[in-house]
Amino acid sequence: MSGPLHADATSVLTVWQAPDESQESLRLDYLDHLDRHDDAMWRSCRGGHLTSSALIIDPAGERVLLTLHPTVGRWLQTGGHCEPADASLLAAAEREAREEGGIADLRMLGEPVRLDRHQVTCRAADGTRTALDHLDVQWCALAPADAEPIRSAESLDLRWWPWDSLPKDTDASVRALVAASRLRLLA
Repeated sequence: MSGPLHADATSVLTVWQAPDESQESLRLDYLDHLDRHDDAMWRSCRGGHLTSSALIIDPAGERVLLTLHPTVGRWLQTGGHCEPADASLLAAAEREAREEGGIADLRMLGEPVRLDRHQVTCRAADGTRTALDHLDVQWCALAPADAEPIRSAESLDLRWWPWDSLPKDTDASVRALVAASRLRLLA
């Protein structure tokens, strides 16, 4: 079942320069997972699978767009599962950002910002739910000047948040992505 998306993920993670030891450890874990699982890109991989997400940043570079996830009940970046039509991990993150943020002309930054491995309860094709790991590859997306987000059915709410005033219940993963994205933009 491995194919072009699997090859792209392997290539992206092989060349990506992790910013610290923790991220390097995750990078190596992701590559090992890809090596051991032909279906590592798909929900069908019940040992965990790669996902792709994007933090959308406003045109002025002052705010980030977060979505209130209906299942998790927390404010998160846009993102989710890869689909067979996705040409790359970056394309999957861009598709998810467009679908969940309602902004068409996003400019994706060309390399991941960070990696995040988290356990979720995920539904298989047959409807059964299993606790497994999402091996998330996280990117930045820059919104165009006229960006007006549109909430999708996949969200309870969609809102711009200043870098320094995220919702109180924002988890450590999202806070780490926001901090890493901010550093990336300032570099």
